[in-house]
Amino acid sequence: MDDFPEPARRLAAFGNQLIDVHLRLREELARLRDTAGRGGSLRDLRTHCLTFCSAITTHHTGEDATAFPVLAAEFPELRPVLDELRRDHEQVAVILRDLETLLAADAPGGPRDVRTELDGLSALLESHFVYEEKRIVAALNALPATTWSSPAFLD
Repeated sequence: MDDFPEPARRLAAFGNQLIDVHLRLREELARLRDTAGRGGSLRDLRTHCLTFCSAITTHHTGEDATAFPVLAAEFPELRPVLDELRRDHEQVAVILRDLETLLAADAPGGPRDVRTELDGLSALLESHFVYEEKRIVAALNALPATTWSSPAFLD
């Protein structure tokens, strides 16, 4: 692989990049949960949540729009897995909307309710990430380097 130019080496390892993105998302979620656990202000929680919510939404939207259709075409046996991952994405989106509601300026509940919601989100995402990594990383790494110029799910 070292004989390939840098863009080809980078693009040939989509699955490895996916794992890196998941690690960053896990770290950001842990910071958000820590802020809620310390009783951070709703303002701080809103700021951290906006950042995290945007990142996870971009990641999942990119997977649904780019990675999953390519994987389904190249590896039809993965279609049930991809369908399950899409359902997880929908569940995550619901929790993110619930978080946004909790963090609205005059919503009751405060950081404790936010922390409870984040704990549920964290459990769902950890399960989702592990399943996704086990089931599709090898397929992503097997895709030709010319599949995408800049896959959105890796942003």
